[in-house]
Amino acid sequence: MAKVTAASANRRAEIVAAAIEVFAEIGYYRATTAQVAELASISQPYVYRFFTKESLLVEALDVSWQRITGQFQSVIDSAAPEQLEDGLTRAYEAVMQSHRYEILLQMQAQTINEPAVRQSIRQGMGKIQQMVNDAFKQAGIDQPEARTTNFLARGMLCNVSMALDMPELFVK
Repeated sequence: MAKVTAASANRRAEIVAAAIEVFAEIGYYRATTAQVAELASISQPYVYRFFTKESLLVEALDVSWQRITGQFQSVIDSAAPEQLEDGLTRAYEAVMQSHRYEILLQMQAQTINEPAVRQSIRQGMGKIQQMVNDAFKQAGIDQPEARTTNFLARGMLCNVSMALDMPELFVK
């Protein structure tokens, strides 16, 4: 029985990975679960065994938020206070490079009005905001709320710069 559960979990993760790519490249509204199934090399009914299209997007967003918060937590746990902000920036840049589709998916999801999707975006951004703000306070950084807002705004500008392939938008 454990093998079936492990296999199902792996298959679920493969479906989510395929959805991240399909949704990021085509857009949530234009993409179909058939395209996700094709990329995951499974049947469309098998996708529906685990997800609706909306729940698949929410799961994909959750994966992307977990990746960022995991990377940020590693920095928070190990960086000296004077290196914290730079470390968080480098961690985010690394996520952007290694998981571009996840960032593009988050950007698209910000425009989707479905309640579950909006909730995922709010929760993810809220968690990151709280995590960074708490870390800045703990590190004794002056004006932690303002610095957090600035950090998040710069991150969003990085996203736009990456999406448009316009590195000149963001000067380091």
